Amino acid sequence: MFQKTLMFINSTGVMNMTIGHGVMLCISLLLLYLGIKKKFEPLLLVPIGFGMMLSNIPMNGLMAAPILEIGENSMHVSKIGGLLYYLFQGDELGIFPPLIFMGIGAMTDFGPLIANPKSLLLGAAAQFGIFATFIGALFLGFTYPEAASIGIIGGADGPTTIYLASMLAPHMLATTAVAAYSYMALVPIIQPPIMRLLTTKAERQIVMEQLRPVSKQEKILFPIGVTLLILMLLPAASPLIGMLMLGNLLKECGVTERLKETAQNALINIVTIFLGITVGATATAESALNFKTLGVMVLGIIAFSIGTASGVILAKIMNKISGGKINPLIGSAGVSAVPMAARVSQVVGQQERSDNFLLMHAMGPNVAGVIGSAVAAGVMLSIFG
Repeated sequence: MFQKTLMFINSTGVMNMTIGHGVMLCISLLLLYLGIKKKFEPLLLVPIGFGMMLSNIPMNGLMAAPILEIGENSMHVSKIGGLLYYLFQGDELGIFPPLIFMGIGAMTDFGPLIANPKSLLLGAAAQFGIFATFIGALFLGFTYPEAASIGIIGGADGPTTIYLASMLAPHMLATTAVAAYSYMALVPIIQPPIMRLLTTKAERQIVMEQLRPVSKQEKILFPIGVTLLILMLLPAASPLIGMLMLGNLLKECGVTERLKETAQNALINIVTIFLGITVGATATAESALNFKTLGVMVLGIIAFSIGTASGVILAKIMNKISGGKINPLIGSAGVSAVPMAARVSQVVGQQERSDNFLLMHAMGPNVAGVIGSAVAAGVMLSIFG
């Protein structure tokens, strides 16, 4: 009886707790606090923080891989894996990110982008942070696939980051995913200082003209045309661009109401739960608490900051060329954090002038950024995949 009691005590999480586990549990509680109390992207941070908490409680086996035994004639599983291990296959095999993109497409109105095609340039400019950080990561000794997986964080697009890392550098999936989602959640904190630093008060007060109405026919043709154009040139981007545009076509065609409702509600909510909790679960003490992870986090925020700054700078140039008709604040929305980045442009603009409404103007670069980050991922996959 004493021996069994001792075995039970030794099998508890308390007895197997390390300092690393304690640190990661504190980080998970911080993410939960930011998501619940501060309302920073709660749909992301709550499942990520809870998943991180679960995986850093010792001895629960939720992320344990199955144990295989090979006999003379066959191979069989002697011990099944943990629940989160199997759910994580949706991340590792690149299944969840395209499904998320379908839901995003079903919720996204590309009207502002169609009404103002110049917004594509701002979305493209914001991707400069991806390639600048890619080069910086190479100088720091990361391999080409690793550098690509780090650079894509600059797009502020969690699903794209997960997809690219799963294809190029699976061992970095946890770190890059947590970094991408963390910076997405912190968009309202990271972007405004950069936006104010690079613009004058007069520029921030610019009121833009109302966008032209976009016809239903244009909205239907847009996802079809974009799919044909991009995927003919860049087939590697098919999973992300294809699902994004399929979701948008379901929204705009008017004859698939049930499919649209499923894609933009039930499907994306279910996949977000699975993706969030498994991304958090990969951030264990063993994988996260090292200098390489710290380097990824630092490079990630540099990538995101450069992307924000390059979008604002190009918007300033476009403002000069247009004779003062473009508010440079909308350039920061070129990163792919939809619709948070566009809301930040609106909030900063209204802080300078209460009657200034930039949201719809900022949505053009914002949805262009979604396309841009997927294209950037396709380029990386084509070269290094």
